[in-house]
Amino acid sequence: MGPKISVCMATYNGEKYITEQLNSILTQLSENDEIIVSDDSSTDGTVKILQEFAANDPRIKLFLYQTFRDPIQNFQNALTKASGDFIYLSDQDDIWLEKKVETVNQFLQTFDLVLHDSIVTDENLNVTEPSFFKVFGSKKGILKNVIKSSYYGSCMAFRRKVLDNALPFPKTKEIGQDLWLGLVAELTGKVTLIEKPFIYYRRHQNTFTLRGLGGTKRNIFQIIKGRLVMFLELTKFCWKKFFST
Repeated sequence: MGPKISVCMATYNGEKYITEQLNSILTQLSENDEIIVSDDSSTDGTVKILQEFAANDPRIKLFLYQTFRDPIQNFQNALTKASGDFIYLSDQDDIWLEKKVETVNQFLQTFDLVLHDSIVTDENLNVTEPSFFKVFGSKKGILKNVIKSSYYGSCMAFRRKVLDNALPFPKTKEIGQDLWLGLVAELTGKVTLIEKPFIYYRRHQNTFTLRGLGGTKRNIFQIIKGRLVMFLELTKFCWKKFFST
């Protein structure tokens, strides 16, 4: 039996696309794997859809009626429930492409965190950018990713030791859960990028906006504040991890 996989998903009002996403994931998992879903106060039909899936597939484990009102805390809640050896993050509205799990698992035999490319689409899956990596200039490197993050959770998977090192997440909204996991992996292990897309990254009117893909730019003071918070949290992490006794 191979490593157990935990797919962690944080949901909020995702009824429109979540069925398609769950189906694309389940076909790639073994009977020993799991999907952990934490729902944060959905007001649409998301919870009903999740309950229907879970009733027919014991691999789906639900943690409903959370009241975080915060995607970072919602993802953290899902991650703390994961029992797998390899952890995958998933958004609620993308689609996993064939052989994502098979390919990424092979890389996780050697690396602690894997980041793969994605195909950017509109809500109807019409391709708008064939390579997210090329649009964003995705690369490894702590300084590079503090300045402009390449770590997007929908394209990430990592070994359990990365999660153990990263939890609990810093209590700030300046560092997303995916960026924090990527930075922790770079500080404590080996990271690699796969120059091949393994999801359709669906962009629609409810998608969290991203700079470089039509998102709103923050002003210079907000940017400086965010960088300072990141450096402070990284310094605290390194002191605790490498220097404190």
